[in-house]
Amino acid sequence: MTKKKRLMMISCIAAVVLLAAVALGIFLFQNHKAKLKKEENARLFREFYDGKLATFEQENRGNATVDVVFLGDSLTDGCDLSVYYPEYSCFNRGIGGDTSYRLIDRLQVSAYDTNPKAIVLLIGGNDILGGKSLESVYENYKKIITGLQEHLPNAKIVWCSLTAMGNDWAKHNDTAMICNQKIKLLSQKYGCTFVDLFTPLCNPETNEIFADYTIEGVHLTDAGYRVVSAEIKAALETVLADQVK
Repeated sequence: MTKKKRLMMISCIAAVVLLAAVALGIFLFQNHKAKLKKEENARLFREFYDGKLATFEQENRGNATVDVVFLGDSLTDGCDLSVYYPEYSCFNRGIGGDTSYRLIDRLQVSAYDTNPKAIVLLIGGNDILGGKSLESVYENYKKIITGLQEHLPNAKIVWCSLTAMGNDWAKHNDTAMICNQKIKLLSQKYGCTFVDLFTPLCNPETNEIFADYTIEGVHLTDAGYRVVSAEIKAALETVLADQVK
């Protein structure tokens, strides 16, 4: 091999090594940015979550009795209870992004420290979207219900099914329907009132939530909340018939 060819080969190898080093540097930098963003999002959510719990504690100190406590995630958190349930005094104990796992850990401040006549439970959608196993969700459901019944034995529990979804989230509807069957069975086992929210929200032709009922495929519009609240209020009227005057 001539000197010129050796120099060319060395130059090529050096260029390849340099490009590889640059690519690795970009990869590590992007990973670092993603990690920092994830940590920042986790911090912001923790602050949001802690702020919610602090609000709940303050509400508990100022009220002796309410008609209904609503437990759930963003579907509950985003519901203006004074608009859709004006006939009841209510606590909104929904937290956006919540799961059945985290709800277990906050039942004390969210429910046990209150004295409600009824509890409306709607939880599990984020578990499904996050890929949690149904078996683990079912176990959490049992812990939630048995905990509520132990600490609030006189409160009636209205247990809502998961709602229908649309757009990119519609692929989870089959799993949601399986979960809803289990919720119905567990409701019967533990003496809760089951409310099917999936069926009235779902377009049978597409197996997705009606477009008018959702903002982006998961969260509800005013029209969606009116459908949901009609179903829930019918159940509340039954379970609270002898309690709310």
